[in-house]
Amino acid sequence: MTEKKMKFSISEEKRQILLVEDDIINREMLKESIGNAYELIVAETGEEALRIVRERFETLSIVLLDLNLPGIKGIEVLRRIKSDPAYAGLPVIVMTSDSEAEVECLTLGAIDFIPKPYPPSEVILARILRTVELYEDKNTIRWTERDHLTGLYNKEFFYHYADQLDLYHKDVPTDAIVVDINHFHTVNDRYGKAYGDKVLKCIAGNALRLINEAGGVVCRCEPDMFLFYCPHRSDYEEMLNQLSIVPKGGDSGENHVRLRMGVYSDVDKTLYVDRRFDRAKLAADSVKGNLANPIGFYDNSMHDAEVMEEQLIDDFPTAIKEKQFVVFYQPKFDVRGDTPVLCSAEALARWKHPKLGMVSPGVFIPLFEKNGLIQTLDRCVWSEAAAQIRDWKERFGVSVPISVNVSRVDLYDPKLIDKLLDMTEKNGLKPDELLLEITESAYTENAGMIVENVKQLRKLGFKIEMDDFGSGYSSLSMLSALPIDALKLDMQFIRSAFRERKDTRLLEAMINLSHSFDVPTIAEGVESAEQVSVLKAMGCDIVQGYYFSRPVPANEFEKFVAEKKEISACS
Repeated sequence: MTEKKMKFSISEEKRQILLVEDDIINREMLKESIGNAYELIVAETGEEALRIVRERFETLSIVLLDLNLPGIKGIEVLRRIKSDPAYAGLPVIVMTSDSEAEVECLTLGAIDFIPKPYPPSEVILARILRTVELYEDKNTIRWTERDHLTGLYNKEFFYHYADQLDLYHKDVPTDAIVVDINHFHTVNDRYGKAYGDKVLKCIAGNALRLINEAGGVVCRCEPDMFLFYCPHRSDYEEMLNQLSIVPKGGDSGENHVRLRMGVYSDVDKTLYVDRRFDRAKLAADSVKGNLANPIGFYDNSMHDAEVMEEQLIDDFPTAIKEKQFVVFYQPKFDVRGDTPVLCSAEALARWKHPKLGMVSPGVFIPLFEKNGLIQTLDRCVWSEAAAQIRDWKERFGVSVPISVNVSRVDLYDPKLIDKLLDMTEKNGLKPDELLLEITESAYTENAGMIVENVKQLRKLGFKIEMDDFGSGYSSLSMLSALPIDALKLDMQFIRSAFRERKDTRLLEAMINLSHSFDVPTIAEGVESAEQVSVLKAMGCDIVQGYYFSRPVPANEFEKFVAEKKEISACS
């Protein structure tokens, strides 16, 4: 016997209709008229009708409601259905012979009427079909335009409705506001997704209440981000406080959810809506991690920086092609002997922009690290530095190792080792002549993979310098496991140690710690003879900073190479 397969098809399912009618003759007439086209569920009283609505509202397509019912009257049933948000959208067609009741029913939310005595079945079916189609179309639009968890608009429809607001309120000052939940993923991790969803729905409810009071629209555009477009206001702190009222979580019963807000006030309506919220998001990011002041405001300086960033990104390919990036070199001196001796240099990129002049690396380096362009720039600097080492060896007969920056993104490149070997081999260099600087923070993200890559580089002979040590990322226990050949103390750390109080105890402890691992220390940012003397007394091995020289072009650096040659010849 062949087993019959079960098949599901929405198109074959009959729509469900709740028929609320206590008169048996009227019930049978309606069953005869519409029973073949729809699945009828019958209620004879108002109480029974409300129970069925509560239990089955998700599958009901329409309610046919008689007004003259025993117990709870039909008009009260209609009022209760429309007052509950869970099923207020369920369409109700009222069946009555009382024409005077129509106004009240329409006011309460009835969508249509079927008069008594009943019209021909074709008329009844046509009214029901039209109502069902409108209801389903409305539901489809609603589910398309809204976030399913919170019921707020999604981003695409939000932008559309924001445009509509502009159309009708062109001259009304308007704010674009972004609200972000700080570290929302940790809320889910600590208290569970159910609590996280509860928080999101609560914030959405708070947001709707605020928007209903002030006017405007709101959406949830990312898992932990909400957008508001509303008439200009100034009570942003109170707004953030209201949004932050959420259920308490954890055993402590405390609110561990922290929000931050970015405001683009009185927006420029000539900008596309999404660009306005890019600016509000920029303002929100400017206060990221700032618990004392969690509200950021977009201003002209942010706009200028944004324009500058866009220009630098656009100009980058041309700058690479035209070799606008120039490598400067800052000397590093071994101070362990009686006289400081040049031991190496650091390669530093400088951008000679044809229109902007010298662009600060403090501007373009973080930008390129953020968008991945740093890889291309790093390869240019590596290549230039390797060629410079070869040139000085050929002309002066001495080797001056040069340290180059290896960004975190470089360490994820599967061809990194091949690229570095190619550069050294092409220039006839030993791997230990091209020193690799890796920032302390790079070791904290996917540390296992980074450490393995660094170990492979060291096996091939490359020397690894940990840059910016002391900036606060790694734990001391982690230090023993890191494959490094030198520790470079963070410049700001050096400056802090030599301020007015001159508290260098921690600095000395770090140098001693480095020596306990047989790793030399490099101090950068050294600016005075006194600092050199103190660092040397503490046991610091190598010093770099303005005391000896600021970063200079290769031709100016050659005086240090010449001095090294003379010292080598004398010894």
